[in-house]
Amino acid sequence: MRILLIEDDIDLATTLVESLEAHNIIVDTCNDGESGSYIARTNSYDLILLDNILPKKLGIHICRELRNLSNSTPILFMSVQNDVTDKIKFLDAGADDCIAKPFSTNELVARIKAIGRRSYNIKQDILTLDDVTIDRDNYLVCKKGKPVYFTRKEFMILEQIAEKPGRVITRTEIMERVWKKDFNPFSNTIETHIRNIRKKIDGKYKKKIETIPGRGYRLKK
Repeated sequence: MRILLIEDDIDLATTLVESLEAHNIIVDTCNDGESGSYIARTNSYDLILLDNILPKKLGIHICRELRNLSNSTPILFMSVQNDVTDKIKFLDAGADDCIAKPFSTNELVARIKAIGRRSYNIKQDILTLDDVTIDRDNYLVCKKGKPVYFTRKEFMILEQIAEKPGRVITRTEIMERVWKKDFNPFSNTIETHIRNIRKKIDGKYKKKIETIPGRGYRLKK
């Protein structure tokens, strides 16, 4: 999952990035509302984590702007304004959820995951590929019942491909969901990660992930 964090408190933003990336959530950051609105409109994210009181443009104005442009990216508001009237105001502007500051990181991660499941219509916490299982909640991959070490990005790529067996997942989709916006699209990093994943999950004679030349990668049904 790749999200955009728009928060003007630099210390809080730094803390959130460290905590969220420990849960396999890739985070791009912005510290003012005007730039945040532009980045949200010109990039693809799974979720926008949005403060309300921001320099140059309020979070609620960003939310309304995105919804008026038919941008349906889920938005989770963070705000010290936490009475019922304020929450209703954010939800009416198009937010998907609100969390009051201060909050625990565990609660924030749980809310982000819940919104992600709804957005992608995800119903399975554990994915199975022949003799390989992917435990999404615990970030654990097992082959024939034995845990196999996966780096964070390897896990995220495998999870993304395994969500939709038989569907081609393009390099662009992988790049947008797994790497930050400054990722070099011309590097061979994705191919290297795919090669490492195959070494860890494939049998001697069978590839679970096939390359579709010029398009991307697909999990064999």
